[in-house]
Amino acid sequence: MTEEQKTAVAQEVAVEAGAKESASKTGSEDYFAGFDFANLAVDMNMMLKAGVHFGHQKSRRNPKMDEYIFGTRNGVNIIDLQKTVSKLGEAVKFIEKTVSEGQEILFVGTKKQVKKLVESGAKRCGAPYVIDRWLGGTFTNFSAISSRTRFLRDGEEKTKRGDYDKYTKFEQMKIAEELERLERRMGGIKNMLKLPAAIFVTGVIEDDLAIKEAIKRNIPIVAFVDTNVDPSMIDYPIPTNEDAVSALRLMMAHIVKAVLSGKEKAMALKNSAAVAAVKTESKN
Repeated sequence: MTEEQKTAVAQEVAVEAGAKESASKTGSEDYFAGFDFANLAVDMNMMLKAGVHFGHQKSRRNPKMDEYIFGTRNGVNIIDLQKTVSKLGEAVKFIEKTVSEGQEILFVGTKKQVKKLVESGAKRCGAPYVIDRWLGGTFTNFSAISSRTRFLRDGEEKTKRGDYDKYTKFEQMKIAEELERLERRMGGIKNMLKLPAAIFVTGVIEDDLAIKEAIKRNIPIVAFVDTNVDPSMIDYPIPTNEDAVSALRLMMAHIVKAVLSGKEKAMALKNSAAVAAVKTESKN
């Protein structure tokens, strides 16, 4: 292992340790619970410290990523952070505009090291998410998926109201098991009542089915792209290290902030429209 790789690993361990310390206080791995989004800025020095520039081994390089690669050092591809900053800016602008128009962005991350990050980030900004496995037909057969999520929502409401109390204990147990299974597989999208306006993907290879379905339904794709993937199918590719937790947390923070900013703008527009409506009524 090179000195740079050792440094990156050490930084990742430090970030993970800090996240785990914070998580132990809340009882869960909530990576963005106390994150300071207000002071988050696009900074290449922060990206360097987080190891965003480290790609994969030269032997795993995808030729279609050449435009985003600065060079190779000790057999490891180095991502051009100027390109990362540029592409991140385009993606953030798109996400913020989309959300400000009242649309949703679906977060997808099923790779082991990113699941908790995606869940934490999505919950922090109130976005739907998928972290288990992608259910085939989530986009292409949305009506069937919607019927199951509706069943889940209704079941949870009935449980709260005590509607199942009249059933036998065995029947209640089976119902609870079914709802738990659905929550595990579909809990992140149970309140997604229509197709999202865009999808944010953390792993192009791992979540290729989600990308294929998004393409079929003409849903724009924002995705992290490492040096071993094909970025040509992604509408808003963001070149970055997609394996190190430190890099993932930093880059995902910008995505979460974009959603939060978009929601703030949407709320401001809504309030302005309400004020204008009241003024119009008062004049009449």
